[in-house]
Amino acid sequence: MTPLLRSPIQWLWLRWSSISPAMLLALSFGVLIAFGTLGLLWLPGLYTGPRLGLLDALFTMTSAVCVTGLTVVDTATTFTRWGQLWLLVFIQLGGLGLITLATLVIGALGRKLSLRSEVIVGAPIDYTHRQNVVSLTLRVARFTLWVEALGALLLWLLWLPRFGWKEAAWHAVFHSVSAFCNAGFSTFSDSLVGFASAPLTLFIVSSLIILGGLGYLSGEEALRWWRGRNQRSRRMSVHTFAALLVTSVLLVGGAVLFTLFEWNGVLRSMGYVDRVANAWFMSATARTAGFNSVSYSEVSNASGFFTILLMVVGGSPGSTAGGLKTTTLAVLAALAFTRIRGRRHAELHGRAIPEGTIERTVSLALIAFGVMTAAVFALSFTEGHGEESVQTARASFLPLFFEVVSAFCTVGLTMDVSPSLSVAGKLQVIGLMFVGRLGPLAFFAALSLRARTHLRHVRPAQEDLIVG
Repeated sequence: MTPLLRSPIQWLWLRWSSISPAMLLALSFGVLIAFGTLGLLWLPGLYTGPRLGLLDALFTMTSAVCVTGLTVVDTATTFTRWGQLWLLVFIQLGGLGLITLATLVIGALGRKLSLRSEVIVGAPIDYTHRQNVVSLTLRVARFTLWVEALGALLLWLLWLPRFGWKEAAWHAVFHSVSAFCNAGFSTFSDSLVGFASAPLTLFIVSSLIILGGLGYLSGEEALRWWRGRNQRSRRMSVHTFAALLVTSVLLVGGAVLFTLFEWNGVLRSMGYVDRVANAWFMSATARTAGFNSVSYSEVSNASGFFTILLMVVGGSPGSTAGGLKTTTLAVLAALAFTRIRGRRHAELHGRAIPEGTIERTVSLALIAFGVMTAAVFALSFTEGHGEESVQTARASFLPLFFEVVSAFCTVGLTMDVSPSLSVAGKLQVIGLMFVGRLGPLAFFAALSLRARTHLRHVRPAQEDLIVG
């Protein structure tokens, strides 16, 4: 190889080597969004009517890749089957992650991952124990496809009498993938409102949502623990224990509270079984799925605000869900409980939580709070002008607050705000979905310059201050 050819290649290799895992993760999702948007703009046969403009196409594809579910157009009537398939492909790619799929290709070619590549692939999985990443990714992909196939089969059997075998098959596959990936896109104009009196459908979809939001690693360990629960040496890890505990408490507690809040509200026209089924579904979907069996523009303020709290928590690490994650809430609760009891070390499941984990948890919560607060201010400003009265503007605050949290936590629920957003509002929501999908810490790490090696461990002089 000549020096003239070697220099550009070496330059490209140096540039590649200098990209941090967080930046590479951000770039991967950016490439997916850009490619999908170009397809919506140029590919033929995707629309039943006029083609989407650049901003709406970008909004739609960002929502699909970031598995959010917020839409400015009706997926059922705007897109043909080919257009819906285009969206579904990017929902699946976004759910698994572009880098995870790249790992599958590398594994199929028989190539060995470098340590740096393993760190990159392991970052979105959030698994602290080092293992064969290619084998892990293959198991994750296999599990995902099996669960989605089973969910599609069950939904197809339920919907067969209503739609016929061909149409029922398409709806079943689309909703199974969308539910497991916690995407919230639907081929029905009213999402699942038409199935509010179909408890079995709601149960299957909510089960897919829960499995997708729990994470493969936590589910796998929980299954192994259950099989060997009679062995005295078998112990569940703190991570899995926290994820399962918080998930269970939020699901059951959320269903109970939604039943109380909406018994004589949005659920009042339903039978007793349907009320409980819909309350359970509201509890499951609020933590990043985005499907709705009731209109959220008609729920009470108590239900709306409680849904916001559930959206903030989200699912578990290593899953397709967004939010701050169940383990984050577990660490914050353990820290608060420890301080109330006057103890020094925060504990979970009989183990002390490392100080570094506590620091990252508090940082994540503060960054997320700051981003959502700034976004609420910004969206209230851009969408609050032109209101007929102050009372009307104040009445729109909860829906805008709801929209911000739904976008940042990649949930996809809306109080009918998304289609009416201004250009500035759509751009803000696009940014929130992208940042929320990556995670606040990963996003800001991707933007920050790497500190010099000799300055990383330098600590300034300490000085105390009074807090509280």
